[in-house]
Amino acid sequence: MGLVAEIAAYREGRGDPGRLVGEFRRALLLLPRADGSTGSGVQGGLMSALSGGVRWLYAFTDEDSLARFARARGEGDREWPYLAMLGGRLVDAVVPQSACPMGVAVNVADGDGAMLFPPVSGIVPDPFAVDLGQDTHSDRRVRV
Repeated sequence: MGLVAEIAAYREGRGDPGRLVGEFRRALLLLPRADGSTGSGVQGGLMSALSGGVRWLYAFTDEDSLARFARARGEGDREWPYLAMLGGRLVDAVVPQSACPMGVAVNVADGDGAMLFPPVSGIVPDPFAVDLGQDTHSDRRVRV
């Protein structure tokens, strides 16, 4: 079905959480690179934001969605370098490198098309899931 369609189905109340996470893991996501001049958070060179003790990586399902984000920030007139990565690789390889809980914010400028994938069991590896009550983040270092 694809991640965008699965997000829409979930928001309409007819989606399945397992299918949603499966599509997220299989989706090729675009991850904007952090630029020191934007004031954005940096996690391994990827653009992110910190909210409520969670580092949220920005991810987009296509260039149009990334462009809407850039325009919403008033930065649509510059180039936005990005990496392309599978969602599963993102949560399995990047999340464990964070010094704090990390989730993924998909298509954040798309209103009803946006979806947060929080750092919980079933989305991120269990040692990094905040809902399991483990505090494994305090002794880790971020590799940039």
